[in-house]
Amino acid sequence: MENLLLWGLYVASFYAFLPGLISRTFGFRVFKKGRVEKEISLTFDDGPDEIYTPELLDLLARYNAKATFFVVGSHAEGQEKLLRRMKDEGHNIGVHNYVHKSNWLMRPRTVKRQIERTLDIIENATGSRSAYYRPPWGIVNVFDYAKLGHLQIILWSAMFGDWRIRLGSERLKKRMLEKLKPGEVLLLHDCGMTFGADKDAPRNMLIALEAYLEEGAKQGYRFVGIEEMMKLTEAARSIHVSIWKKAIISLWLLWEKLFHVVFRLKTVGNAEDAAFHYRVIRYTGEDVEFAEGGRVVKGDRVAELHFDNKKLSSIAATSKSPVATGIRMLREVEQALPLLANQLAADSEANDIKAVYGVTMIHRGADRLGFEIFQLPEGLFAKSTRIYLRMLIKVLTNTQKTGKDRKKRDMISPRMLLMPVATIRRYATTQLNMMQDITDAVERTLSAAADEAAQLGTKTTAI
Repeated sequence: MENLLLWGLYVASFYAFLPGLISRTFGFRVFKKGRVEKEISLTFDDGPDEIYTPELLDLLARYNAKATFFVVGSHAEGQEKLLRRMKDEGHNIGVHNYVHKSNWLMRPRTVKRQIERTLDIIENATGSRSAYYRPPWGIVNVFDYAKLGHLQIILWSAMFGDWRIRLGSERLKKRMLEKLKPGEVLLLHDCGMTFGADKDAPRNMLIALEAYLEEGAKQGYRFVGIEEMMKLTEAARSIHVSIWKKAIISLWLLWEKLFHVVFRLKTVGNAEDAAFHYRVIRYTGEDVEFAEGGRVVKGDRVAELHFDNKKLSSIAATSKSPVATGIRMLREVEQALPLLANQLAADSEANDIKAVYGVTMIHRGADRLGFEIFQLPEGLFAKSTRIYLRMLIKVLTNTQKTGKDRKKRDMISPRMLLMPVATIRRYATTQLNMMQDITDAVERTLSAAADEAAQLGTKTTAI
């Protein structure tokens, strides 16, 4: 019997207690507070009430305040006129179950039926289906996260016990004014007809709310629906991320300058608009065989290429997608290869090189330029390179998570590019017609790559 009770406690904790604790403490899969300058969200549960809800709407209209109503379906039936008025006056409407009963005490299927029934009531009255849900007492069970994916769960940042009439309007007003702060999501009640509430408690709430609205208006606050609060918060987070990205990019460019000085990289072409930098080093990778003969072995001298990170940053910032970034960067490579060939020919340090070498995620179409593409040998270097380049994509572009399809992973997998020295030297003496042929071939390859990326539904590319 003791074991049975213990297992029952484990199941109850997993089903109900832990999900509720995680949501309330960490905000997992819920919205409960905004990141704004001068906005506050008022939310009202348990209504509509045929007496107090109209009075509340009148009060909100006097202060041009917008709110969010989480309605109980059984209370909303027969109150279609009130629901339409809420919508017509610019308020948001959400679901608070069909009956005011905890999700802990209901099976997942029952919770879903309650929500769907209330959604139907709202849609029939207003013509719009709600996208917001607040479970009674803010309690969720483990299945709510999966079953309610189409709804945004809304909790709160401040609750005052206004459902108890003995609290009184003065004490309630004092508590509310302590939460006159930007981003607050206030939980109040416009109906006292649920279990544990007092029928006429909303009368005190209306008195305290009027004082709150008056003081808020004096201090320049705006009272907005949850939809606007969420949009403003998302915009603020985007700005914060943007600032973080700019700081990371600045540090990254500073590191590149230091790297160039320490390892004495040579710039190809105009330093103000360079696509490449290079240095002559000893090859340390595995032996590779070229398709048209010849090979590079460990210890051979090669020209190691580095794409200019300032140009990369500029291209990424002005491209509509990572795919477009990759295409533009390959075009830069194509245009810079003759400059690279001429400079290597004139560089006495590069007289005995066997190949041009680089590690990159820009490898689609590179074979048309004369590069041969090789897998990076698995090891610490390959793993660290993969992490670095994927972090680079995340910082520079608006990447989104993709599926686990192998083709999608390959598109952002770094490769080793090698161009035989004979091929790069041909760029130095190539006529314009040959360059045009290469350009046309690259255009066709890049277009095909872009089409393939679109079919895969991915927004990542090789960098």
